[in-house]
Amino acid sequence: MGAQAARSRALAVLRIRSRAVAVALLPAAVAVVLLVGGATGQMSGPNWDAARLAVTVFAVVVLLIAAAVAAVIVRASPALSPTVELAERAAPDLYRLVRDLAERLDVPAPSALALTPDCDSWLEDRTHPAHAIPSGRRRRTAEAPVLVIGSPFLWWMRVAELRAVLAPVVAGTSPSAHPDIAAARRFVRGLDAAVAVAADPGQGLIGRVALGFVGQIARLLLRSCQVHVGEMERGVAAAASERAQTVDYGLRIVAQEQVGLAYAGWDRLLTRVALPAWRMGRWPSRLDAGVVSALTELSRRDRLAEGFTSRLGERPACDLLEEPGAVDEAASLLAARLFHGGPAEAGPDWAPVDWQQYPEEVVDRKWRTEAARLHRVLDDLGVPPSTGPDGPTLARVMDHLSGRGNDAAHSREADEAGRSREADEAAHSGEVTEIVHTAHSGEVTEIVHTAHSGEATEIVHTADSGEAGDTLAAGISAEVAREEAVREEAAVSPAPKSPGDALNGWGADSLPLFPLQPPRTGRELLADHVTAMVCCAAVDTAGATPGLDWLDGPALLINGERRADLAARVLSLTEDGDAAPLRTWLSALGVRPEKPVRLV
Repeated sequence: MGAQAARSRALAVLRIRSRAVAVALLPAAVAVVLLVGGATGQMSGPNWDAARLAVTVFAVVVLLIAAAVAAVIVRASPALSPTVELAERAAPDLYRLVRDLAERLDVPAPSALALTPDCDSWLEDRTHPAHAIPSGRRRRTAEAPVLVIGSPFLWWMRVAELRAVLAPVVAGTSPSAHPDIAAARRFVRGLDAAVAVAADPGQGLIGRVALGFVGQIARLLLRSCQVHVGEMERGVAAAASERAQTVDYGLRIVAQEQVGLAYAGWDRLLTRVALPAWRMGRWPSRLDAGVVSALTELSRRDRLAEGFTSRLGERPACDLLEEPGAVDEAASLLAARLFHGGPAEAGPDWAPVDWQQYPEEVVDRKWRTEAARLHRVLDDLGVPPSTGPDGPTLARVMDHLSGRGNDAAHSREADEAGRSREADEAAHSGEVTEIVHTAHSGEVTEIVHTAHSGEATEIVHTADSGEAGDTLAAGISAEVAREEAVREEAAVSPAPKSPGDALNGWGADSLPLFPLQPPRTGRELLADHVTAMVCCAAVDTAGATPGLDWLDGPALLINGERRADLAARVLSLTEDGDAAPLRTWLSALGVRPEKPVRLV
C-alpha cells in the first residue's frame, strides 16, 4: 500500500508540472490559431490583426519567462549533504555488506557509500547534471542513489546491528528507482535549487529582479507540490519499512535502542568535549572513537544495559573499513566545520588534537585563556589587586564579586588615613569599631559598640554584588564578542577549496551550518570564567591536574579523582555574591586564592 500511495502522489506532482507547462504554452497555442486563421482568411480585419499582434507578443513574453524558469531549474545545482566520500577500495567489506543486504531485500544496491558526522542514515540522489566530480568531468548518471551512513554508527554498533539499522534505508532504493517517483523528486529538487539561486544576494540589481520573479514562480510551484511530496515520501518510507521486515526483524529492535544511545552520547561528546576544543582552535581528530568511550562511560554510570561487556566483545562495524583512523579524522574535521565552522585543512590556528593530549593542550589552555580574559576585564574596570601587584589571584575575583573588593579598598584607605583619629576618639568615648563583612548580601556592616551604655549602632554600606557581577559579565561578553568577530573575519579570507567542496558546493571556510548551542549569556560566560580561574588556582597551588570527562568535558582532577562539586559553589558566588561556600571548598582542598596564578 505504501508503494502504491507513493506512486499516486508522484503522479500528482507530475500533473502539477504538466499543468505549469500547459499554462506556459496556452498563449502560444492561441497565437498559432490566430495566425493560421489570418493566413487562411478566416480571421481577417483590423480587430483580428490587433488581437493577433497582442496575443503573439504576450505569447512570446510568456515563452521567454517559461524558458528562463526552466533554464534556472535545470542549471541550478540541488543542495547536497556535506559528507565524507567512501570509495570501495577504502571499505570493501562495508560495500559487500550493503550489496548482500540489497540482494536479500531484492532491491537495487546503492551506487556508492558516504559518511556523515551525525547519527542518521539516508539515501541521496546525486545524478543531477550540475554535480561534477573534482576533476571537472561529469558524474556518471546512476539509477541508484548514494547511501549516506552516520559515522558514529560504525564505531558504536556491531556489524549485525549496523546491517539491521541499514535494512530499511537500503530498501528505499526500490521505490527510488521507479520512474515516476524519480521524476517527481528531480522536479522538486530543481524547484528548491531555483529558489536558492533566486535568494542569492550576490546577484546584481537586474539579476535580483529577474531571478526574484523566477523565484516567485518556483515557490508557487513548490507550495502546490508540498502536500503531495510529503505523502509521497511517507509512502516510500512505509514501503521500505515493510520490505525490510523480512531481514533481521528481531535484531532491528535491539539496534534501534543503540541508535538512541548513540545519539545521546554523540550529542554530549560534541557539546561538552568537542566544542571547547573547537573554540580554542583545535579539533579532536578521533571523535568517532571518542563516542565509544563516552557511551561506555554513560552505560557504566547509568547501567543502561545488561550484558554490556559481552556486546563490546563482538566485532565493531568500523572493522569494515580499511583505515578507520583516516576515516575518523576526515569525519571529525567535517563535524568541526558543520557544527562550528572553520578551515577545510589543518593549520597553525586550526590543528588536530589527540585524546591523550586533550587535557594539556585544550583543558589547561582553555582555563588559562579564560582566566586571563577575566583579569583583563577586571583591569579595564579599574578593580585593584587584592594582595598587591605580584600577579593575578583568585582572591581578587572573589572579593570583587562578593562586594568585598571595592569596600575593602575604600576601607583600607580610610583606615590608613584615619586610624589614629578613630583610636583617639574611641579612647575618649569608649567606642570600639568592628567591621563585619557579610558575604551573602555583599554588604559591609560597621558596628559601633558603646562601652559605657552597651548599645550598638549599625551603619550598613552596600556594595551591590549583583551590579558588580552584571558589569563584569557585560565586560566579558564584549571581550568574547570582539574575539569572535576577529575569528570570523579571518575565517572568510580566500582559501583553496578541498576536493569535497567541489562536490558539496560550500565554501572552504564557512560559518557553522548547524550551530550546536545558542549564544551564551553574560552570566553563563561569567560562571565559566570564574570556574576557569578556580581551576587555575587549584592546579598552581594545590597540585590538581586538568582532565577529560567523556560526558562532561573539561574536568578538574585532584588526587586523580574528578571533582564535580565546584559548579554549585561558583554559581553561589556569581549569582548571589556569596563567596563562603567557595572559600570553604578551597580551604578543604588546600587551594591558596591569594597566590598568583600563571596565565597565557
